[in-house]
Amino acid sequence: MTPAPLSLSRGQARRVALVAQGFRDPRHTAPTMRTFARTLARTGVLQIDSVNVLQRAHYMPLFSRMGPYDTDMLQRASEKPPRRVVEYWAHVAAYMPVDLWPFMQHRMTGYRERGHAWTQERASVRLVESLMAEIREQGASTSRDLDNGLPRQKVDWGWNWSETKRALEYLFISGELAVARRNSQFEREYDLPERVIPATILDRPTPTRHETRVELIRRAARSHGVATVRCLRDYYRLQLERDEDPATTRLAIAELVEQGELIPASIDGWARPAYLHRDAVMPRKVDARALLSPFDPLVWERERTERLFDFHYRIEIYVPEAKRQFGYYVLPFLLGDQIVGRVDLKADRRSGVLQVKAAYAEPGAPPETATELAAELREAARWLGLGGITVDERGDLAPALSREVLACV
Repeated sequence: MTPAPLSLSRGQARRVALVAQGFRDPRHTAPTMRTFARTLARTGVLQIDSVNVLQRAHYMPLFSRMGPYDTDMLQRASEKPPRRVVEYWAHVAAYMPVDLWPFMQHRMTGYRERGHAWTQERASVRLVESLMAEIREQGASTSRDLDNGLPRQKVDWGWNWSETKRALEYLFISGELAVARRNSQFEREYDLPERVIPATILDRPTPTRHETRVELIRRAARSHGVATVRCLRDYYRLQLERDEDPATTRLAIAELVEQGELIPASIDGWARPAYLHRDAVMPRKVDARALLSPFDPLVWERERTERLFDFHYRIEIYVPEAKRQFGYYVLPFLLGDQIVGRVDLKADRRSGVLQVKAAYAEPGAPPETATELAAELREAARWLGLGGITVDERGDLAPALSREVLACV
């Protein structure tokens, strides 16, 4: 007889998720590379985004879990031996552990065969051969290094990519090239994989599709703590692969259940069945305090965020200003095991000020929300090298937050 699924309350599921993501790990006074490795093991990947109104997205989850740290740590991990992370489309564009490279081979093959929407189509053979030869000879290069003055056309709000850039992106997403580093303009520098990926990783045999799926589900389950099939598929974006469907994911899950790595579970108020990772910790309390990037893995999957935290969240960057509800770059504020508020933040680097453009409390936010948020904003300002904090009047939490900020000036 199949045992009944383990029953979890929503609060238990929420705390499991927070521990799995590293929000119960102690913050070190001076985070080290060991702290970084522990945090990366929790999140699995760090989504990359170019928006720099506060701080680029891939730096923020580390700050949310580690506190103020030297951002050169991520640069060292991604660029210098022993290389710990490498860039690829593991969720969307993201830093992932280098040992995931073999498990992305089938995804790379799919893009090689069919192209990608952003590259329009598979690049021309002649252009590909020319670019590969140049990079082979001169080493890591940006698109601008290889463009030779090719014209770009201004199109709407998006990237203005030349044919060279599109071809390089095709070669990157199909695994023919890897990203050696990002330069100071945040441009990718492309190079041959053998000059980027450690040989011990590159020489590993390519796992089968099923082995790949099992490993990615395993890692997603570890990072989630507890998750539905939908959550597990989304973490490494399995739904985007050419031959993936929910049945193949369920087959991988069934194997992990049989091995005892996943435990069937039900969560109060969730209609879909869930799975608890065997190493998941279920504490009675989580004392977290963190600002969450819009691209933090904790809030990636919006339906999951609503189920766990009763928190409706959408990014309004691409919404016309007059139609925005909360602001341009809004970060949820996590306190304890609840998301209790949201703040629209901007780093005004010229004046050396962290601007709070708006601040809102969630229903049921505790009385200490403004005090704790002010303390977290001071940590963020210090980390960003900003000397002050200003609070605009917009939002129901703004008056109390302004008083807390001014009290510590």
